Amino acid sequence: MSSVNLDGNPIELSGKFPETGDNAPPFTLTNSGLEEVTPDNWAGKRKILNIIPSIDTGVCAASTRKFNEKAGSLDNTVVLVVSADLPFAAARFCGAEGLKNVETLSTFRNYSFQQDYGVAIQDGPLAGLCARAVVVLDENNKVLHSQLVDEIKDEPDYDAALKAL
Repeated sequence: MSSVNLDGNPIELSGKFPETGDNAPPFTLTNSGLEEVTPDNWAGKRKILNIIPSIDTGVCAASTRKFNEKAGSLDNTVVLVVSADLPFAAARFCGAEGLKNVETLSTFRNYSFQQDYGVAIQDGPLAGLCARAVVVLDENNKVLHSQLVDEIKDEPDYDAALKAL
C-alpha cells in the first residue's frame, strides 16, 4: 500500500503503482460509447494515461485541457483520461470544452484498473475514486514514465511526462 495526500492529510491507496521499465498491467475500461476497451484498441501507439479522481474538479479539468493541448498533436500518441466518472459526464465535459485530442475512459464497470494501477483510494472523502497519476506507455505498453502525484490537489508534471515520449 502507498499513500498520497489531500490537503496534507494522508489518504491510503491499494494496489501497486507501475514504475518506469515495468510492463503495464492490462486493463478493460469503458469508453464514452459504453464499449469496453483494452490497450489493444490502441495497439502500436504510445499512450498517456492521465488518471484523475473526477473530471468535475478544477485540477482534473485543467490536466485534461493541458494534455489535450500539449500531447494531443503528438505523432503516434493517444491521451487517455481515466476516472471513475460515468462515461456520460466525461463525454459531456469534453464536448462542452471542445477537447478532441483526448479519450475519456471510466473505471465504473472495471474497478480492477484502480487496484492494478495502484491508484485505488481506500479512505477519506474520495474513497472509491482514483488518485491523480500519469503513466506513459510506449507502443508495446512498457512504462516510460510514471508519477503518482503526492498531493491530490496538485497538477502532474506535464513536462516530465512529455519528455518521456
